[in-house]
Amino acid sequence: MNKINLPMNTNRFPLSKITFTLKHTFLFVLFTLFFSTSLQAQDKKAKALLDAVTAKIKSYDNIVIDFKYSLNNLKENINQESKGNVTMKGNKYVLNLMGVTKIFDGKNNYTINPEDEEVAISKVNEKDDNAITPSKLLTFFNSGYKYTWDIPQNVKGRKIQYIKLVPINTKDQRKEILLGIDTQTKNIYNLIEVGKKGTKTTLTVNSFKINQPLSKNQFTFDASKYPKYYINKLD
Repeated sequence: MNKINLPMNTNRFPLSKITFTLKHTFLFVLFTLFFSTSLQAQDKKAKALLDAVTAKIKSYDNIVIDFKYSLNNLKENINQESKGNVTMKGNKYVLNLMGVTKIFDGKNNYTINPEDEEVAISKVNEKDDNAITPSKLLTFFNSGYKYTWDIPQNVKGRKIQYIKLVPINTKDQRKEILLGIDTQTKNIYNLIEVGKKGTKTTLTVNSFKINQPLSKNQFTFDASKYPKYYINKLD
């Protein structure tokens, strides 16, 4: 389940450290204008692709994703990998990762931890910008980031175009995010998040299914299934 030189950032050209002759000035200005125009065009391309992804996501009745999750930090010798899956419909979801199940029924979050035999229940304020809700899982990039067109890659015959996202909030602990998008399907292929302290988190989609037949109780927490669990109501 990946900052950056931002568009129009003239700090890339430290003018005070460059000695110009009159004949070089025109060439430099011409190059700067060309380079800036190129970045603006790239940003428009990035926005157009992100808008296409958002429109595609909103067109689905439900989404079922199997994915690989990895967490790495060379300095701290951390290397973790895990597989997970998530089912989403409207503003509801069921997420399974690292042995823990999280259910969101539209009002409450239910975090089921078999190892501790505990169910934590908490309410979610969807208006909270920091709240992770289904509507944000695949469209988080629509606000709070500056983005630029990045490199393309060929993955087993699929063209994956990367968009580089930089959090606007300087207090954000993430340095940058690279979002890989399948240019044919307009679905997200992977997400690479790089932290300011060297932590790299990668989420790669292994299977992306849409409009699947779901049980009417798919997103309902059933306490009778966990008779020995401690129910911890956090609110």
